[in-house]
Amino acid sequence: MQILQNVTGAQIPRKLKRASKHQTIMLRIQLSHISKYFYSTAILDKLPILTLYTKKVCPLCDDAKEILKKYDSRFILQEVDITTKQNKDWYKLYRYDIPVFHFNGKFLMKHRVNEQLLDEMLQTYENAMKDP
Repeated sequence: MQILQNVTGAQIPRKLKRASKHQTIMLRIQLSHISKYFYSTAILDKLPILTLYTKKVCPLCDDAKEILKKYDSRFILQEVDITTKQNKDWYKLYRYDIPVFHFNGKFLMKHRVNEQLLDEMLQTYENAMKDP
């Protein structure tokens, strides 16, 4: 979702008024996590962040993590437990869809790991980092 693309601070209240409930939740989540995201990527050797939205008992998430092991040197895996109190907005969005994956803060895939898509995203990112 590109809701924050080209939006200045003054435009955010107008965007919220026109946004759907889903977009409003996504905007609030993006705003609350934006400083953490930039701090993380600046510190950790410019590796992309793959965020896994999960919960404690999730067999599909366990399967996904097993598949991701062969890519683990190419990204930082950030796990978000959607059942915790501070992640209630993520729970509202993804309670029926986990595992859900975001690549550098943008939705990538859900339910199962699409290795071809993940590899394409990683290659695109790595090429962009080589040739700024």
